[in-house]
Amino acid sequence: MPVLPSHNTARSALTCRYRCGDACSHDAPNRSLNTYFGDIVHQVSRRGALKSGAVLALAAAAGTAVATPAAASGKPTTPAAHRGPDRGAGRLPRGLRFEAVPPNTADAVTVPVGYAQQVVIRWGDPVLRGAPRFDARRQSVAAQSRQFGYNCDYMALLDPPAHCRGDQLLVVNHEYTNEEIMFFGYDPANPTREQVEIAWAAHGLTVLSVRTDRRSGRLWPISGDALNRRITATTPFELTGPAAGSDLLKTSADPTGRTVLGTLNNCGGGVTPWGTVLSGEENFNQYFANAASVTDPTAKQRLARYGLPTGTSQRKWERFDDRFDLAKEPNEANRHGWIVEIDPYDPDSVPRKRTALGRFKHEAAEPRLTSDGRVALYMGDDERFDYLYKFVSTHRFKKGTSRAAREHNLRLLDEGTLYVAKFTGDSPIAEIDGTGALPEDGDFAGSGTWIPLVTGNTSHVEGMAADEVYVFTRLAADKVGATKMDRPEDVEPHPHTGRLYVALTNNKDRGAVGKTGPDEANPRNGNKHGHILELDERRADAAATFFSWRLMLVCGDPKDPSTYFAGFDKSQVSQISCPDNIAFDEHGNLWLATDGAALGANDGLFAVPVTGPHRGHVKQFLTVPKGAETCGPIIADDRILIAAQHPGELDGATTENPGSAWPDGPGTVPRPSVVAVWESGPRH
Repeated sequence: MPVLPSHNTARSALTCRYRCGDACSHDAPNRSLNTYFGDIVHQVSRRGALKSGAVLALAAAAGTAVATPAAASGKPTTPAAHRGPDRGAGRLPRGLRFEAVPPNTADAVTVPVGYAQQVVIRWGDPVLRGAPRFDARRQSVAAQSRQFGYNCDYMALLDPPAHCRGDQLLVVNHEYTNEEIMFFGYDPANPTREQVEIAWAAHGLTVLSVRTDRRSGRLWPISGDALNRRITATTPFELTGPAAGSDLLKTSADPTGRTVLGTLNNCGGGVTPWGTVLSGEENFNQYFANAASVTDPTAKQRLARYGLPTGTSQRKWERFDDRFDLAKEPNEANRHGWIVEIDPYDPDSVPRKRTALGRFKHEAAEPRLTSDGRVALYMGDDERFDYLYKFVSTHRFKKGTSRAAREHNLRLLDEGTLYVAKFTGDSPIAEIDGTGALPEDGDFAGSGTWIPLVTGNTSHVEGMAADEVYVFTRLAADKVGATKMDRPEDVEPHPHTGRLYVALTNNKDRGAVGKTGPDEANPRNGNKHGHILELDERRADAAATFFSWRLMLVCGDPKDPSTYFAGFDKSQVSQISCPDNIAFDEHGNLWLATDGAALGANDGLFAVPVTGPHRGHVKQFLTVPKGAETCGPIIADDRILIAAQHPGELDGATTENPGSAWPDGPGTVPRPSVVAVWESGPRH
């Protein structure tokens, strides 16, 4: 077994190796010299600066605009830390009246007293008709292509059509594979073709019909239902939108630049108002090899900005398919890193990669409608020092279920404007010293602007054609001076207020020698625990180009003075580290799934009110097994679903020496699974 590279994260080296190609052990690809706008206005105070004409003149000179915090609707006028000593008093809000689960390292899903749980579906369970039962020692390509894929991540639960045998449709992403704990006798230096092709079949997405047992609360998968589907790393996809057909997307196998095989590393996602599911391709770069063989300096710069490996890949897929070898197919990597859209109601439909939404390490794609009915999508680029994006469609959403309305809506994500965010703090820069200490005004807050990058075939970035902006979106955002963030991941709009909540997972390099230092939106050096940003767009309209923002949580051990829980009494909150996927319940509470908790305990699922006297009162609802990550939470009114990804993914673990026995018990291999949790007693 090869020696795993050293790394500086809370995750095991095994996880880092297979999920993202050990990205954190390499320099972040963003080498741009973007200046945080707060550096320009650091000599002026919060009370007067943002209202002064001098500062607005500076903003115009810097090529951006600043809105005062009061310009955005709904922002509290009093800092959260200054709301009085009785903030923690009163009964907890509905949906949060459970006994918090303490931090632990159990090899199990641990839920509150009074709750029941069930494994709904595991890696390898049958999905399509003819799929065999899972046998870890007798895996095959034919079997895996009909079975539930590996490493479940984002999930969506949809109402079924009339002819479906189930109560609902469950759509699940399969982010990546970890071959060392999947296959007996796996040699990382010499994988077999069969192992590689099984891994291809274990990537992608699953569409699954499920039925609810009203008596027990269990959720049963319906194997072989007509709507069930497996989408894999070899499923044909259509490239759509303004960059489709670009020379940058053409390969020898696809000289038209319009058809791609497969989707890779699918992470966050969303559900559209017309009932399709969006899925973000994240760490796609790790699957490709031999970037060093590309000699053109422009192409080389572009590959480096996306972190493409200079030598062989971890999984050695290039040995079995030339499309993963950049020496032979230099454009193939450009065909990954998109938002994909699938129609779960039509198992014969061709899934699409939407080029108008830009190409980067996509996290999140949760839409909301503008006041005039257009569609806005918010997307994070999950890399240290990368950016937060928004897309607003040109055309309006059409209500109804007619064929004409559906065909119209299925084109909405092909035409619009792509933006990137620039943040401005409202405190003097000297008060943001990297320790996490609150500035004098009592909270981290400010304003910002959405900078347009491209609209249709019109580029707004000097020196870049429109198709270059779409395919190399990171480089376009570098040029316009976007704000470098601490791994922006999931972005969710509040169901009642429209405010946006952004999970920033961590950034160990913030403030390191030669690296970008702290700013008010990313205030901690060596930020290993992450934070939650709350963003208000002007007039609560998703079409706005100005916004105000504040940090709601600065995560970590509540005893650490650098943490912040919206001003709530820190002696009453659960510790939380590395927020990743987020969701809302019907009551408007925010739920946070963690990835790589750096506090010595297993990852978990947490809930926190975002309004009222308990704003900031974080409570841990569950924990996942050893080595696992909490993913894809669905917070329904009668149950909670989570995806327990990569259980047992610990250093030194192999199939022969597993790091976990979950979910099937001793003597079995660990299997990523979807878990349902529901209240077994009377509801509060």
